[in-house]
Amino acid sequence: MATLSDQEFHARMQALSDKFAATVPVTLDKITAALAACRADGPAGPSPDHLHVLHELLHGVAGSAGTFGYGTLGQYCRVVEQQLRAVLGGQAEWPVVAPQVDALLRWAARDPRAPSW
Repeated sequence: MATLSDQEFHARMQALSDKFAATVPVTLDKITAALAACRADGPAGPSPDHLHVLHELLHGVAGSAGTFGYGTLGQYCRVVEQQLRAVLGGQAEWPVVAPQVDALLRWAARDPRAPSW
């Protein structure tokens, strides 16, 4: 039998999940804006500052999405975040990673709770 504390815990977790769900569209908009800023830097490639902002946004989603029922979104963000980290570290090229961010955003626009990408 569930105790009152179990019910309270589940209610708090549901409230946090609802709050996270409400932030997903805003966060995807921020990722879109960060991607646009990276692209606006021109043919020499994005500035480290713009790449860092994009990386931090992806990292934030990757770290918390699974807790709130967006497991695949979190995994997808983690994959792209790691690719972006390689760009920041000089082990990968931005033109290879930018389309991956586009694909992530297209997938998430359809259904960020989908079980697979």
